[in-house]
Amino acid sequence: MRNALLLTLVLWLAIPFIANASTDALPDNPEIAASSEVIQDNGHQEPAEGHTTDDHATPGESHDAAPPGWTVIPFVLLLSMIATGPLFYEHFWHKNYPIIAVSLATIVVLYYLFALHNAHAPVHALAEYVQFIALLASLYIASGGIMINVDKKATPMANVLLLVVGAVIANLIGTTGASMLLIRPFIRLNKSRIRPYHIIFFIFMVSNIGGALTPIGDPPLFLGFLKGVPFMWTLEHNVLPWALALVILSAIFYVFDSRNKDEDLFDEVEYTNKTSIIGTRNFFWLALIIASVFLDPNVIEGVPAIVYEGQKFSFLRELIMLSVGFLSYKLADKKAITGNEFNFEPIREVAFIFVGIFGTMMPALALVSEFAQSDAGASLIGPNSLYWGTGVLSGFLDNAPTYLNFLAAALASQGGDINAIANVQDYAAGGVYEQSVINLTAIAVGAVFFGAMTYIGNGPNFMVKSIAEQTGIHMPSFFGYILRYSIPILLPIFVVVWLVFFVF
Repeated sequence: MRNALLLTLVLWLAIPFIANASTDALPDNPEIAASSEVIQDNGHQEPAEGHTTDDHATPGESHDAAPPGWTVIPFVLLLSMIATGPLFYEHFWHKNYPIIAVSLATIVVLYYLFALHNAHAPVHALAEYVQFIALLASLYIASGGIMINVDKKATPMANVLLLVVGAVIANLIGTTGASMLLIRPFIRLNKSRIRPYHIIFFIFMVSNIGGALTPIGDPPLFLGFLKGVPFMWTLEHNVLPWALALVILSAIFYVFDSRNKDEDLFDEVEYTNKTSIIGTRNFFWLALIIASVFLDPNVIEGVPAIVYEGQKFSFLRELIMLSVGFLSYKLADKKAITGNEFNFEPIREVAFIFVGIFGTMMPALALVSEFAQSDAGASLIGPNSLYWGTGVLSGFLDNAPTYLNFLAAALASQGGDINAIANVQDYAAGGVYEQSVINLTAIAVGAVFFGAMTYIGNGPNFMVKSIAEQTGIHMPSFFGYILRYSIPILLPIFVVVWLVFFVF
């Protein structure tokens, strides 16, 4: 079982060679050759500014057509099992979820290679997965060597302040970094009164909505920055929706926490009201990881890259992240590691679950992209459809390619090209394209905010859940999270944000 993930990565690494062999075997039939070019590019790489060739697909664009609709079945099946497994067949699921996730991903990858003769989409899925897991794993490991202990009474106001501080920090070290750094202190602070709602609101505020102000905060915003959206654009245009959502969530959480009277009132405890930190050296490792995020070969000339079909895929950045993660663990303060009860199970669970998600969601993203850039989809382009379309899909698909697909569609509907940095800059600046600023704000806010709607909407969500469960907190199931918290709490807030900033 432990080798299943490795075997899948080996298969993905062999994709270009397998695809070349299968393509060479095709007959010289123009129709077959055309049908073999079903390519969906999620936009992590780009040609030089303003430069496109027949060998490059626009992000989200397929060279011929999206795969048939039934190919989303493995993705739907995986989501269904993630939702029902821990609830109805817990022992089987926890024992076999790595095999299930890897097997479903392998089925889709093999179909792309041998039925569609398309290596482009699997290669991009592999690149995205490696980038995703390298960042999450390195941040998880480095933060595990930092033990923050807040010695004060866990009052509702103290909890609100910690959550708001976490939301701010998320814009400096990313939602993943902030989540991994603060979830254990948050649990320790509330050790005598911890409840699932504490973890849920932490996911809402720190792991998702908090990171809406800078490109560092959340992956879709960083990809927008790489495509040409100015670094400070997100702060300027997202700050009011960000503030409104956090104020409402803070108020709701305060009401929840004020009603939590389970703490032993007869236990007289003296607090120093001080905060102590063990393992401060790991802040240096965290800084290295965050700095390495900007080593993108498509932005900085001279950065080594793997070139495939004329496109650059980063590997130096990922090697640095994983190396820093290894060093941060080996050189960490053992008191911090022990105090945090650090282990690798949460990141292992994320690695397997998301190898399945990245592998099986390719057809779903391709179908979304095809519709978004069709005449019917283009006719629906506007802040309302972009906010809800990007948002709802970001709750179940990876929000980074979803963001890029809708941005590509919005640009294409007005004759722009997401691969031309000047076009993206003009779109973000407004004036050249009609309603471009509000459209881009709708895409950005939808992608970041709605990641909190499900456990799989954003990478940190699943890790926070796993860490909480390891400490003995009984977290709600996939559907329980949505039905008990996301829909009654988040959805009305998102409606308010929509009405205030995109309707009125």
